[in-house]
Amino acid sequence: MTSESMETSNDSPAGDYTSSRAGTSALQRSSGLTRFRLAPNPGPMSLDGTNSYVIGTADSGHVAVVDPGPEDEGHLAELAASGVVDVVLITHRHADHTAASARFHERTGAPVRAAAAEYCHGGDPLVDGEVLHAGGVEIRVLATPGHTSDSLCFHLPADGPTGSVLTGDTILGRGTTVLDYPDGRLGDYLASLDRLESLGPATLLPAHGPVLAALDAKCREYREHRHQRLDQIRAALAQLGQDAPIAAVTDAVYPDVDPSVRWAAETSVAAQLDYLRS
Repeated sequence: MTSESMETSNDSPAGDYTSSRAGTSALQRSSGLTRFRLAPNPGPMSLDGTNSYVIGTADSGHVAVVDPGPEDEGHLAELAASGVVDVVLITHRHADHTAASARFHERTGAPVRAAAAEYCHGGDPLVDGEVLHAGGVEIRVLATPGHTSDSLCFHLPADGPTGSVLTGDTILGRGTTVLDYPDGRLGDYLASLDRLESLGPATLLPAHGPVLAALDAKCREYREHRHQRLDQIRAALAQLGQDAPIAAVTDAVYPDVDPSVRWAAETSVAAQLDYLRS
């Protein structure tokens, strides 16, 4: 559950990455230490599909895989062939990231580790601040709740001159992120943006959409967007009354939302009303 499609921005790709057709067979280079494969699961909320990442140096022969994605045997075969899989890391619980976790664990024998124990297979839950070494790369675990309560990002400080961050659904390559309220909360999300911004102009490796430069600038853009939405919610409440229901506020703030993502608009409104009324 990803892009708040009714809030799509006009972001353009950074570097040499271009969003490609879901299910493209070959892994593509996304940064000095990462490659990705676009899973064959496009949709209104997953954009072109889920980016499954492979982390590893060119000479190690070992890799870490992030978000194996849907249970598609062709997709999993390509990921498994990328090297000896040391560990599988999960950014958060949504099925477009985790559905293949158990099958990929069976296939590779690699432990699957996530923030929540129920999404782990043969491995322990990840903890904030943990430092992993896999595929010859240092990987730092950052808790970034907001999209979901269990959302994590993975910081690769040695990936190029500015480092890189695999952001899962916390920050996307285009559009903005749905807060999966009540599990995801706006206050947590704004704090997570602050934390990510402090990492500076790192390369942004999202789970959906194209790779972007300058993580810190994107965090500022996302924060400004959230505050603009909060102002729109406040204006709607001033007209409709402070106790206006979610559906009525959604009608006022998202008058032209496509029915296929109406639920996402209502979820976003619910999260913002919770924030304002807390």
